[in-house]
Amino acid sequence: MPGKTASSAFSPFKHRIFAILWTATLISNIGTWMFNVTSGWVMTELSPSPLMVSMVQAATALPVFLFALPAGALGDLLNRRQLLLWTQIFLAFVLFLFAGLLWQGVVNAWVLLLFTFITGAGSAFAMPAWQAIVPRLVPRDALGSAIALNGISMNIARAVGPALGGFILAAAGAVATALLDAVSYLAVVAALLWWGAATTQADKLPREHLTGAMQAGIRFALHSAPLRHTLIHALAFFICASAYWALLPLVAKDTLQGGPSLYGILLTALGIGAVAGAFLLPFMKKHLNANKVMMLAITGTALCSMMLAYGKYEIVGIAAGLIGGVSWLMAVSSLNISAQMALPDWVRARGLAIFQMVFFGAMTTGSLGWGQAAEVVGLPLALAASGLLALFLIPVTGRFKLNLGEHHDHTPSGHWAEPVLITPVAHDHGPVLVTLEYRIDDADRDAFCSLMRELGIIRRRDGAIQWGFFEDVEDHGRFIEVFTVESWLAHLRQHARVSASDKILQDKILALHGGNAPPRVTHAVMPNAENSMKRKIPSTHHDL
Repeated sequence: MPGKTASSAFSPFKHRIFAILWTATLISNIGTWMFNVTSGWVMTELSPSPLMVSMVQAATALPVFLFALPAGALGDLLNRRQLLLWTQIFLAFVLFLFAGLLWQGVVNAWVLLLFTFITGAGSAFAMPAWQAIVPRLVPRDALGSAIALNGISMNIARAVGPALGGFILAAAGAVATALLDAVSYLAVVAALLWWGAATTQADKLPREHLTGAMQAGIRFALHSAPLRHTLIHALAFFICASAYWALLPLVAKDTLQGGPSLYGILLTALGIGAVAGAFLLPFMKKHLNANKVMMLAITGTALCSMMLAYGKYEIVGIAAGLIGGVSWLMAVSSLNISAQMALPDWVRARGLAIFQMVFFGAMTTGSLGWGQAAEVVGLPLALAASGLLALFLIPVTGRFKLNLGEHHDHTPSGHWAEPVLITPVAHDHGPVLVTLEYRIDDADRDAFCSLMRELGIIRRRDGAIQWGFFEDVEDHGRFIEVFTVESWLAHLRQHARVSASDKILQDKILALHGGNAPPRVTHAVMPNAENSMKRKIPSTHHDL
């Protein structure tokens, strides 16, 4: 029923902290889009070549690609509220400094790119933490609505910010927009100071080191099919969509013969289209699966690029912006939800950071590539080529399914018992060898092998550096699973990370085990000169 749908869509606003942070973020996003208009247009005056104009978009996106993974690791290891607080203070300081340099008239094209890069770096360290705190602000059943509302916030800002930025840029100059952007970050600082909640995860184990945490995030992404499929879709979409974002200032100035106000209007059209897309998306999801929504989004992106390439009138550019905005929201929201569904909380910020690396890496590469293409073949052909590439990639990406993690329960199951050791083992001692012995009837052999291959992915995803299972050729029906972990602490983290969905799979494997007792589990560590452990240490429990 319509009333119920609207209530559900806006239910996260019932939670006060979400409403306050959402409002503060909206103010900050409006300031950011005002600055984007300023930097893009100022570059057309400082150095109007297509390559230099496209480098503004690249300088915004590149730092996210470079710093997202360490930022994501910090977002999982540190207090997320404090991390966000310090990044917002840093960004406000940088924008006040940039405004001062603009006031002095000492900003050239390279100074502009430098400050664009620095602000992009600050955003890179904030974004994974921002996205990772959302599940802590609202109940699980409101998470999808909260993610969609965050998309609406960004796109309301995209609708309001460019128009406001273009007006202020024309009326008061670039200094005013830079100052207002700096002030907008202080709104977020105030909201975070009001919110005193701890945002680090409760963990009895020692905190991971930064390098190890980054490696764990990469390992998870490599062995998680739901996240991997989402990243493939993201790479294809953002490579194509980057073209019109990077070249839009030149479309406004050269193709449509307009000024900064028209550029702001085109960005506003994109924002209005995106807001409309946010309200259309729930209706579309009732009739289409996530992959079909992505197909529509890519088709709309191709149409937007073609219209911007060959439309000679302002109304055509505005219509293209509306179509592009709807398509952008459909794609970004679908991809973001798919990524969130793929991630347990222990690696959420890192997984989202990897998603953002693909997002901004594709935007950076695409911006530079399409800017260079416009230099060589001209603006219309470059935009048309991006649209044709988008259409070509639809059947290529269609094989990879979104929302594969929709039915996964990432809640820690805690069903692995704590190991009972004869001899104490230090946390940093390793590598650790774990073996399990199964008795499998011939009739269950194929089903067992299939389930074990699924289990191997989980073992590697959660920390195993090597994994395999073997059939004993001297004892018929005996199978041995073997995996190694970097250290004893890494194995204890496997205990903490195993989820309710993992337990279901492991229960299916145990149901095929035909022995008189549960599978025998053993642990062994590499001996060294500083301890006397020279033999394998058997476990007296069955923890896996």
